[in-house]
Amino acid sequence: MLYLAFPLLVVIAISFTATEYLRFPPQGLTLRWYWQVLGDPTFIEAFIVSGELAAAATATALLLGVPAALVFARKRFALSRVLSALFLSPLVLPTIVLGVAILQYASALGFARSFWALFVGHVVLVTPYVIRTSLASLSGVEPAHEEAAQDLGATPLQTFFLITLPQIKAGVIAGALFAFINSWINVEVSIFNSTAQLVTIPVKLFNYIQFNIDPTLAAVSAATIYIAILVVVAIDLAVGIERAAVTSPETRR
Repeated sequence: MLYLAFPLLVVIAISFTATEYLRFPPQGLTLRWYWQVLGDPTFIEAFIVSGELAAAATATALLLGVPAALVFARKRFALSRVLSALFLSPLVLPTIVLGVAILQYASALGFARSFWALFVGHVVLVTPYVIRTSLASLSGVEPAHEEAAQDLGATPLQTFFLITLPQIKAGVIAGALFAFINSWINVEVSIFNSTAQLVTIPVKLFNYIQFNIDPTLAAVSAATIYIAILVVVAIDLAVGIERAAVTSPETRR
């Protein structure tokens, strides 16, 4: 745990250093670099773009991924394996390949280097995470429960929201968490469709580090860590960290 957490603690510590350069242990304590980030409208705009993009991509991934997982788990048809492999293929493809492909696709349709191009790319990138965690949760749900509900008069939609979804909620939330984080930190897909006015925070940091090496980088990175901690706390309050993290039926039993 210390091995995993120590780099995060180093970043947070450096963000408070009073020196003009990255230094650990920090020399002095100051909030100067945080104020510098807050005073730079380009950083604020990058945070807003990243937040909007990650939220929109995660919501869309849930709308696409959960029904897809339900079909793959409950239906068997000729192309089910092919479609499953297609939906999950972004997990094995290099993200830089996805970035180039989305740029070419968006250019052909006339919306390259726009928020919609970023949105499409991030939906493609994060949807497999929702599908995987939802599939794992569905493997522990007995189809007989759903069939019994429909025998008693429930519609398929009622069955899903009243019977299936409550049982797979932890997997869905875990998938949403993975989707949001992967969208937030992505550079490869984002950099191909960013512009000077439309840039996510990872791309902003990537561009910033080309010309500046100072504790501002640590302050922005620390702010991202704080956001991640808040998300984890929210998940813990909503369903519990253990339930959100555990998706295998063997462990749940």
